[in-house]
Amino acid sequence: MKMRDPSHKALTGKIRQAKNAIQMGKIAFFEPDIIAADLLDLESEISKVPEILAELLEMVGPDHYAGTRPPQRSYEESLEGNELYAFKIKSKRLGCLIYFKFALYEDYLWIVSFHEDK
Repeated sequence: MKMRDPSHKALTGKIRQAKNAIQMGKIAFFEPDIIAADLLDLESEISKVPEILAELLEMVGPDHYAGTRPPQRSYEESLEGNELYAFKIKSKRLGCLIYFKFALYEDYLWIVSFHEDK
């Protein structure tokens, strides 16, 4: 049986790229107002996302992948055609299951979604 994209190896690579982007300070928010509003529900703020996401990426693995197979592609103009990677993982800091989705584009980690899993 053929493996469905993305493979375990590909997801591990995307997680590694996301960690590197955070370490380099190359993070962008696709719709910051929406992410900021979602963070209010978590009693957090957008300035904390890089730190929180770095913690989550240390724990997340390919088995936490929650996106489509193959990955959905962005239809928004600024990220058009870029693959979107979604993950779900329990955050001890935030006390809930977190859903986050990102794209990697021009060496930047683009945060598309970051909220409690619904």
